[in-house]
Amino acid sequence: MLAACATAPQPAETLDEAARDYVRLVLEIDAHEPGYVDAYFGPAELRDAARKNPRGQAALKHEADRLHQVLANYRGADPEQVQRAKVLAADVASARFRLDMIGGAKTHFADEAERLFALRPALKPLADYDAALARIDTIVPGEGLLSARVDEFRARYAIPDGRLPAVMDAAIAECRKRTAQHIALPQGESFRMEMVKGKSWGAYNYYEGKNQSLIQINTDLPVLVGNALILGCHEGYPGHHVQGIYNERAYREKGWAEFSVAPLYAPAAPLNEGGADFGLDLAFPGGERLKFEMETLYPLAGIDPAMAPAYDAVRKAMAELDGASLTISQLFLDGIIDRTKAVDLVQRYELVARDVAEHSLEFDEEYRSYVINYSSGEDLVRAYVDRAGEDPAARWKAYEHIIATPTLASDLAK
Repeated sequence: MLAACATAPQPAETLDEAARDYVRLVLEIDAHEPGYVDAYFGPAELRDAARKNPRGQAALKHEADRLHQVLANYRGADPEQVQRAKVLAADVASARFRLDMIGGAKTHFADEAERLFALRPALKPLADYDAALARIDTIVPGEGLLSARVDEFRARYAIPDGRLPAVMDAAIAECRKRTAQHIALPQGESFRMEMVKGKSWGAYNYYEGKNQSLIQINTDLPVLVGNALILGCHEGYPGHHVQGIYNERAYREKGWAEFSVAPLYAPAAPLNEGGADFGLDLAFPGGERLKFEMETLYPLAGIDPAMAPAYDAVRKAMAELDGASLTISQLFLDGIIDRTKAVDLVQRYELVARDVAEHSLEFDEEYRSYVINYSSGEDLVRAYVDRAGEDPAARWKAYEHIIATPTLASDLAK
């Protein structure tokens, strides 16, 4: 009888148990790759234990394989729980591949992106963007390289350092006001903002739990007045700060442990980054962005509002170049071109100065295929919200669905 009991099948792990095991897995991966966990607001003792006594990488890979099998075999009657298990299985698969990368595994750019983010980027030849360059050439006339002319043009819109805090405060406040008209924000939610230097990114949101965030703005390069709202919406409302609030709500109100931790490299990344970028158009549809910039942000920056329409025209034309940066990243990270050639291509197709192009490649080198999450993710989120129609309430509801439910990039393509 004892032998029979010892070999009898064990009860299947519950979904909640699998979620808690996933959190432990992710926290221990962070001990091997500091910074892998972007946010955590679960029990402090769980993180402390992971830091003090993490399992080795081989043991973590074995645990990830075990968890993935549990989740792949999950069967339930509740559609919400089935969807939750599907997303959690993708999360585990991403973590498993990240362990391989920590151990030195390398693969092609597009394959890496797909395995980390459950989204394969669509990459177009750089020649496909030459027509857009020709159009911009007519908008910014003059002598010399187009990248130099555009860089000189943009320099006129740089916010003086002493005026930057006031401009950013006004931008984020307006993003918050417009978001709160459609999404109920919890009482007491807030953020604090810091200006920093020495980063490869332009801005960052550190969601700290209890509906609080730290937003950092990198001032290594000039911050343009025309970018203030995208930073405010992306890092704050309805972007990363609001996304963090919804993650914490799923954890605290539903008891879904997996939402207490946010790995930087995870299938949620294209929805988070793409949704945060799209949040600007959601909050400022049509000509409302330009109107607010002219009436409020340009005066605060000490820049003549009459200059705003010209910047807006260049900004819209340059949006046609968005996908070029992914192709350059793929060529560079796959070793098809060297760093010098990559800098030249970034200057040509992103129309920036050499120091800005160098800074862009620093991000690629640090975060690799993470770059796909912005433009590729935004395309998915935009298409999904557009299917809701033109009614603002319906569009905001579609966006809220993405941040309020377990969702994969593939779910938005249906």
